[in-house]
Amino acid sequence: MVTMAPAANTRKGHCTMQGVFLMRTNRKTAVLVAAAALIAAAGAGVAQAAPSGAGAAPSACRPANHLAKITKAPDTAGHHHYRVTLSAPRGYDACTLAGSPGDVRFTRHGSSVGIRAGRTGAQGTRVTFGPGHPVHFDIQVPGKGHAKSADEASFTLRTPGGVIPGTSFAEGRFTVSPGTVVGPVKRGA
Repeated sequence: MVTMAPAANTRKGHCTMQGVFLMRTNRKTAVLVAAAALIAAAGAGVAQAAPSGAGAAPSACRPANHLAKITKAPDTAGHHHYRVTLSAPRGYDACTLAGSPGDVRFTRHGSSVGIRAGRTGAQGTRVTFGPGHPVHFDIQVPGKGHAKSADEASFTLRTPGGVIPGTSFAEGRFTVSPGTVVGPVKRGA
């Protein structure tokens, strides 16, 4: 039978059985926590999706990896135009886009304006997008009709083989009305 002295009765330089047990427990806990952290870090690298190219960086096409803004473009007969420009910072792999974005919605101060856009233009043209290769698409708004102010567009980018998962967002001041359409993604800002 082991007898343990109370902690208050220990002399300097001596430890109790309780103290030894606590030190061993804390050391084991620290080792287990460190091992778990290393395993989690190694596992996180394996679980990440591989980019769709030869590079090791994430794709610029993913919504979290690019920036988008809306600016006024020159009007044409009977239509107002706005340009949505997408750019990707350094550190992301280029990707290929095609056609007009889908599921385009417009909001003002976070609330839907109740208008969704259709598509216009050739949908099969492939465009490379990535750092140093900005792209844009056109929002074409009929000049006649009841225009509603908006400050954000949300949309889903498309590739030649499908849709990029997730929703992209672009901000800027613009108007939309029934009959609004978006054109295909094109090269340049």
